[in-house]
Formats: sequence, C-alpha cells, structure tokens
Amino acid sequence: MTLNKVNLSLMGNAGRVDILRDVSLMAKRGETLGLTGPSGSGKSSLLMLMGGLERATSGQVNVLGHDFGTLGEDALARVRRDHFGVVFQSFHLIPTMTALENVATPLELAGKADAFARAADELAAVGLGARMDHYPAQLSGGEQQRVALARAVAPHPDILLADEPTGNLDTTTGAAIIDLLFALRDRHGATLILVTHAPELAARCDRVLTLRDGQFEADK
Repeated sequence: MTLNKVNLSLMGNAGRVDILRDVSLMAKRGETLGLTGPSGSGKSSLLMLMGGLERATSGQVNVLGHDFGTLGEDALARVRRDHFGVVFQSFHLIPTMTALENVATPLELAGKADAFARAADELAAVGLGARMDHYPAQLSGGEQQRVALARAVAPHPDILLADEPTGNLDTTTGAAIIDLLFALRDRHGATLILVTHAPELAARCDRVLTLRDGQFEADK
C-alpha cells in the first residue's frame, strides 16, 4: 500500500477544511502499522482513504496494484470486498441477525459457497462457538466486538483496518480484544493498520506514525 502526497479537503459550514495535507506512506505486506495522534488530527480519515471509503482530493492511493483515483465506485467496492476487513469502534452488527448470520452474510454476498461453515469457524476462533445463534442484543460489548472481528477476517483479507477497536470497551475486555486482533492478524497474515489513542497498543505495532493537524510528525 502506497500513499503519495495525498490531500483530503471537505466543505463545511465555514468553508473548506483541510483534513490531510501531503501525506505519504508505504505499508509493506504483513506489516502492522499504528496510527496515533490527538483527536481531529485526521487518523480516521486517513484510514478511510486507505480502505477506499473516502476519496482523496489530490495525490495517489495505490493498494495491491489498484490506483483508487482511477476506479469507479463499483470497482472500488469489489476491491474492498475482496481484499479488506474493517473493524470499527462501534460494532455495526445487524441487530435482526444472529452472530452467525452477521458473519456469514457478507461472505454469501461475495458468492462464497462455504459462507456459513467459514463463519462458524471464525466465530469458534474468537471464542464464540457456543454463542453463534445469539443476537447482538444478547451479547456483551466484548462479545459483539468479537463477532465484528470474525466478520472482518472471515473473507481472509489482505489488509485489516481497525479504527479504535477498543474504544467502547472496558480496559480488561479491550486488552483481550487486542490480543485477539493480533492473533487473527498472525493467523491470516494480513497487513494491519490500527488507529489508536493508546500508546501501549501502538507500541505492539511494527511501526508507529503520528498525525497532527493532518500531517505526519515523524516516522518512529
């Protein structure tokens, strides 16, 4: 993954707001990269650019040989479906679906014949083998995030994006989720890009980049 002099500007009530300014980086396959910085520094926006969920105002985003600036929305959606897993601070589970259905449905939509078998395997891997038929409202916050992790890794993504994945969890549960996130990354060999405010979590990454006012401070 390579970003070259990427800028992101959005129009607000007070006019144009520059979110990211001339951001460049390269993440190697299989690397774990931590993105840190104060609130409003552009961390989540950068993650959205990497995942093709937001388009750069200028500059180039190249992921797995795909230039995101030249792709139409349908092609971009296929790249996201085939190569990315995303974990958010909010779990974004479908409340009317069981844990198994939440994990299996994206696989079904991608045409995977073994969608439910693969979903069951991933839920077992995150310790929810006995909770597959439960709905989100019947699960704790930590269990819901485990379902979200299983959903993210079930397609065997090349790149795993995590945006403050422990932000809505208590310290103990959050630590367990992070251990699980890194274990799943190791299991699938994905590149992991992790946005976090926690220094101890960032320190577990291979490399840490700090954003401030839309620019990198330094490459540690």
